[in-house]
Amino acid sequence: MDTVTLLLLSVLPLLVIAAGLRDLTTMTIPNWISGLLILAFFPAAFMVGLSPLTVAAHAGVAVIALFVGMGLFAMRVIGGGDAKLMAATCLWLGVTGSAMFILWTGVAGGVFCLTLMFARTQLRPYVHGAPHWVDSLLEPKGDIPYGVAIAIGALMAFPSSALLTVFAAGR
Repeated sequence: MDTVTLLLLSVLPLLVIAAGLRDLTTMTIPNWISGLLILAFFPAAFMVGLSPLTVAAHAGVAVIALFVGMGLFAMRVIGGGDAKLMAATCLWLGVTGSAMFILWTGVAGGVFCLTLMFARTQLRPYVHGAPHWVDSLLEPKGDIPYGVAIAIGALMAFPSSALLTVFAAGR
């Protein structure tokens, strides 16, 4: 049972890393990543032993995150894939982990944006012959793949989630 539980708990880190890399290289986050995160949460919560009330709280946080993400998408601040990934991640992190997620995502996003601004002004002349995604990433007024910051925020916040807290207490 612990092996299955560990496999289920590894879904969040693996999929957010995949989402961040995909966003970095293609400026898109596929729907299947957010969908799998949502589908895998419920068996993981069951295996860890979260109470139905805690699962409901996680779902409530995810719905709120989705509405906030939809608003940010409507204002053209983030992409649709970012909004869905944030909501699916908040489902996993719940009340306790989502505050840390927002904090870490903001910090990672700020550092990533500053790094990208530097790279766009200073490194662009030196990347001739690089893969196409590097060239488009360094486009002076190009989009910023915020899925990278979301992935970092999720990885940093996951240890403070109820899933891992309950799992660690039950061992």
